[in-house]
Formats: sequence, C-alpha cells, structure tokens
Amino acid sequence: MDVHLRELRYFVAVAEELNVTRASERLFVSQPALSKQLRVLERQLGFRLFERVHSGVVLTRQGEALLPIVRDLLERWTGGVESARAAAPAGTLVIGMQTAVGRGLQQEALRRFRTAMPGWEVSLRLVGWDDPSGGLADGSSDVAFIWLPVPPGLRTYVLATEGRGVAMPDGHPLAELAEIPFEVLRGEPFIALPPEAGPLRDFWLARDARDDEPVIGFTANTPEEVFEAVTSGLGVVLVAEGNAALYNRPGMAYRPVSGLPPGQLAIAWREGDVSPQVMAFIDALRQVAAKV
Repeated sequence: MDVHLRELRYFVAVAEELNVTRASERLFVSQPALSKQLRVLERQLGFRLFERVHSGVVLTRQGEALLPIVRDLLERWTGGVESARAAAPAGTLVIGMQTAVGRGLQQEALRRFRTAMPGWEVSLRLVGWDDPSGGLADGSSDVAFIWLPVPPGLRTYVLATEGRGVAMPDGHPLAELAEIPFEVLRGEPFIALPPEAGPLRDFWLARDARDDEPVIGFTANTPEEVFEAVTSGLGVVLVAEGNAALYNRPGMAYRPVSGLPPGQLAIAWREGDVSPQVMAFIDALRQVAAKV
C-alpha cells in the first residue's frame, strides 16, 4: 500500500475543518480534486475515514483512531527533512521550478547567491503542476519559482509581470491574426493544468475573463506535455509572454491575446522561513530583478 504525504495532509485538513469545501479552500485545491484524493486514500486503507452529515463530514471511528498517528507522522517527516538538510557539510538550497525561468534572472541570481553563501550548493528540482506550491508545502523545496496565485502559507516576491498570449498549432486559422481577442478563443479546446493546481489551473484557463465553462482538450502536468499536446493539435494554451520564446518550437505559433489581465512570475518561500540561505537567494533575486 503506497500512501502519499499529500493524501495524509488532505485527510488532516478535512478532519480539522470537518467540511470539504473549507478544507479545499485552505489547501488551495478544488473540492472535486480533494474529494477524489480522499476516496483514493480510503480505498487504499480499506475503510472509510469520514461520514457525511448535514453540516459537512464527521470522522468515523477508524478516522478518529488514525488522525493522531497521521499528525505525528507528518510532524516527524517535516522534522526529519530539516534534520537531513542540516546534516549536509555546508548545505544545499533546493529550488523548485515548474517552468523554465529565463528572463535573465536565474543565472545571475545564482552567481550572487554563491558569493553571499560560499560553500553552499544549489539543487534545481522540477515540480509538476499538481503541486501549486512548487514543493514548498511538503518541504521538498526551500524556494520556488511559481506563477501567481499561490497557496496560503507562502510569501512571494514578483519578478515579472507579463501579458498572456496563446500558443497554437502553426496551421491554426487564428494564427493569421497579429493579436487575438480572447472572445475569439472561448470556444477553442484548451490544454489545462491538472485539477490539483486549483486556482492556478483556473487562471491559465482564463476563468477570470469568462462566464462559461472552458472546453478541455487535454490535461498536462509538465511544460513538455503542454506543448506536445499543442503541436499534436489537441488544443491551445495560454502562455506568458516571456515563456513564448523559452518554449518556441517547430509546429507551434504564439500570438498575443487582448482582453486578459497579465500573469505574474514570482519567487516564493514559506512564511516564517528566515534562514540565511533562503534570505540570501531572495535578496539576490531582488537585486537582479531590479536591474532587468
């Protein structure tokens, strides 16, 4: 039986809120995605954790018995990760990334960080969009490059604010336009982030600019899956202006889109984390971003 830490965190949140809707808001995931993960966990365990009542849910006897054990396990895991990192000879800063950063930011910031923290190593970790925190929520990243909006419990510093455009197959009829009004795109099938991405998925489906349900042509968990789906003709995808050049490839066209607010790329870290290595990297990025 393979139970993931994320499922255990979901269980604890629902047990504390006793309401799936409030727990989904707290976890920054959609309610259907949260309910699905709870059902998966219950199938793996072989017993029910919750019973539905008028006001929400209540723990079963099995759920009540399991809750303190899960809380202890999660606390021990977090403490163990911190202890393991502290055991490194000098230390390693783990940087979570969901997309390529580019924009003249990362390389210069790393150079400044190494000057400020001699002896420290850097590990770049690719994180799927099913974790909108970029690895910060489960402690597997120290900082993360992520797009807003972000889950609660994180602090952010915005590095770039860019218009949203659309990537599509280069033979798409709309590719003949120099700029595309979003209204024209509303009926197109979209490449979507996974449901676990929550509000981030909604943002890149432009739910902030539509009152209809988007047509989902394909669900992707990584940039490679996204753009492979686009060139395969499975749908179109909204892309930040700065990512258009980073992910340019044969068979794909990019056009600016009007009628949408911009996207924001940020560096994020956990609230209350003032460790020297994290602060040194944030300061390095602030300096670089001010010059770009």
